Amino acid sequence: MAILSPAGDAGLTYSTARHAPPDGPPAAQRWRAAAQWLNGLALLALLLLTLSCLAVGADPPAAAPNVERGVKAAFLYKFLGYVEYPQHEAGAAGPLVVGVLGADDIAAELTRITAGRAVNNRAVVVRALREGDPPAGLQMLFVGSEAARGGQVLRAAQQNGVLTVTETDNGLQQGSVINFRLVEDRVRFEVSLPAAEKSGLKLSSRLLSVAYHVQKGAP
Repeated sequence: MAILSPAGDAGLTYSTARHAPPDGPPAAQRWRAAAQWLNGLALLALLLLTLSCLAVGADPPAAAPNVERGVKAAFLYKFLGYVEYPQHEAGAAGPLVVGVLGADDIAAELTRITAGRAVNNRAVVVRALREGDPPAGLQMLFVGSEAARGGQVLRAAQQNGVLTVTETDNGLQQGSVINFRLVEDRVRFEVSLPAAEKSGLKLSSRLLSVAYHVQKGAP
């Protein structure tokens, strides 16, 4: 089953020396914060999946792919709260728009998760994209594995200061800021700091501390 690995599990491997600021809190506090963040996210994903099934009278999902997609959708929602956008976006009061390309199932799940919720006092709107749709007006773009021209839309999104997320083996090499990976049947994510910088984005150190891998230079 694709689940998140809590802190303390051998599946969670990160270096506090690499990802935390030199004057940051003690290592034990960072471990506890990472554990709370991951455990809370896992519970959110599984709870929302279960409630959505109960609402239609179905059994809770048991298949690993369904859980995986739900966890990824929950991650996308949480990512929005751990990124600082370019200066022209910082004072915006409109909704945070998330575009999803090549992953209709994740778009549907993310729509359920974000219904009635806000991030930093901004509503969240999910927009299912089709091939050829421009990434204009988005704050986040998720490019699923079924997208035919992922690299092209990633480059366009980067020029617009969009937080890009992918789910392929070479997602960071294509220019994505965050890329999902399955590591020992667990949903993990890796981050490219150069890609974030090119998009004018600043990622929270708390997000980096729970990343599976943080790329600091060109691949």
